[in-house]
Amino acid sequence: MSFNKAGLYAPNPGTARGVATKLSSSKDKVVYTSGKTVIIRDLKNPTLTVAYSGHIQNATVARISPSGYYCASADITGKVNVWDVVGEDQILKGEYRVISGRVNDLAWDGESKRIIAVGDGKEKFGSAFQMDTGSSTGEIVGHSKPLNAVSIRHQRPFKAATAGDDATIIFHSGTPYKYEKTIKTHSKFVQDVQYSLSGDHFASVGSDAKFFLYDGKTGDTVAEFTDSPHKGSIMACSWSPDSKSIFTSSADCTVKLWDAQTQKAVSSWTVGSGVNHQQMGNTWSGQNDLVSLSMSGDLNIFDPRTADKPARIFSAPQKSITAITPTSSGTFLTGTADGRVYSHSASTQESESLEGECHSNNVTGLATSPSDGKVYSIAFDDRVREIEANGSSFVPASTGTAAQPRSIAIAGDSTVFVTEIDTVEAFRSNQRVLEQKPEYQPGAIAASGSIVAIGGEDRKVRLNEWDGKTLKEVTVLEGNQGAVSALAFSPDGKLLASGDSSGKIILFDVNERKMITSRWAFHSARINSLSWTSDSAHCASGSLDTHVYVWSVAKLTKNIAIKNAGPGGVNGVLWIDGGKDGRLVSAGADACVRVWDVKFHP
Repeated sequence: MSFNKAGLYAPNPGTARGVATKLSSSKDKVVYTSGKTVIIRDLKNPTLTVAYSGHIQNATVARISPSGYYCASADITGKVNVWDVVGEDQILKGEYRVISGRVNDLAWDGESKRIIAVGDGKEKFGSAFQMDTGSSTGEIVGHSKPLNAVSIRHQRPFKAATAGDDATIIFHSGTPYKYEKTIKTHSKFVQDVQYSLSGDHFASVGSDAKFFLYDGKTGDTVAEFTDSPHKGSIMACSWSPDSKSIFTSSADCTVKLWDAQTQKAVSSWTVGSGVNHQQMGNTWSGQNDLVSLSMSGDLNIFDPRTADKPARIFSAPQKSITAITPTSSGTFLTGTADGRVYSHSASTQESESLEGECHSNNVTGLATSPSDGKVYSIAFDDRVREIEANGSSFVPASTGTAAQPRSIAIAGDSTVFVTEIDTVEAFRSNQRVLEQKPEYQPGAIAASGSIVAIGGEDRKVRLNEWDGKTLKEVTVLEGNQGAVSALAFSPDGKLLASGDSSGKIILFDVNERKMITSRWAFHSARINSLSWTSDSAHCASGSLDTHVYVWSVAKLTKNIAIKNAGPGGVNGVLWIDGGKDGRLVSAGADACVRVWDVKFHP
């Protein structure tokens, strides 16, 4: 038994109201942060996408060096990690605490040797340092409020521009970097400042919806872009590789492409309306991919040659993935902590958001009906929602639950069972057909045909018979060491795997109603998810301890350990196509869905 990494469904960048999100690019790759994870995403070939999980705190910005060998990424505590992007090991080159608060932006110099990081510090707002030793290469002074952006001229003589909430841009000469002059063109927060690759000019944009061009060597103001200006805060600007064009993204939901020489708007795209379509960040990737980020997390890819709408839109989770289930159409669905449900293609490693009215809060469970393939979801907004069988959109109708739902299962007759704090409810055709208050506190639930298994906080699993009207308790299975947190029947209905909060999995024989083994006990924390292969021979488990194990029914003492499969904890595991090709996906707290190729024991 062995395994290989086979792919990654990358999450989209995190966003916040009124705060620019920094995106950057290196050739065809787009670099950004999502939670504690740094993503290097290949737009042309999704299989080359890479995730870096070396940050303990939430990461804020990441940029690849001009040489292409290293990436510098920073977090909310003021720490910068410099790491190797060429090898698979992502070796840490250096780890530096540069300011005492959140780092908002950083920039490499043209030699890939020095970095300037800026943000919200206590005694200083920026730091210039060597990438390999962390020793100082000058000082970033002159600002009175936190800094939002920094850019360094890649040619000698080195110059650097920093921009902040004090509505000023400070022009530094280097190296070592020192104050040269203050530029007061903006009247509100300056959101972004960017040098062109040629080094001849740099541009700045701000919350006053103004957009200026400056001389790259002297810092003198060259022009203001006044032709068809944005109507809201401009959050980001990016230069084309030939340094002749700039594109800007604004909170007025528009993206504009400008000619730097004539200062005229060449193209303008309106993404939508409302808060979700405010544009919070951008980067120019490759020759013709203009990437702009919506508040909703969607990455919009614009092509200068098509002027009416985005050429492509990438949708993916922004928050941790909390539930997973297969559909009938070669896709699988994931539910997230912000209430959204996403559909992932099993073949192309791309994902999209479901249409229709979604949940408003944490999705706690997804389950697929064995009879008609419809999917049902539950969430902390106390609703049960139905999803089309092909996994494309929500059905408009939904049903309320009596209390906060915890787990969901669907019986052979398409009855939907939901466990809550002290209640078990059953629904059919959006109507409640059963509300039962058991003596124990119900947790996980699973169903196979007419048998419904309910795991309790009292470490016991109760098997119930469902006759269409009532749940009748048949037997109690014991052996778990903690509250039962995950249950899964094998597809043939003969076996039941029961995972608990201590990390132990017990395998029961359903017909004999007895324990088969208690040796599946390698996890060290709560079991969050269990998934069987279609031949009922192997069971995969995902746990809060970040590991995934694959267990064999034929050889109970053998397992495959996929260690650190999901930083922060694995919340869902699922066999693609029933595990026929040995392909397993795991998802969890870092919003990444990872694909594994598993080779079973002969």
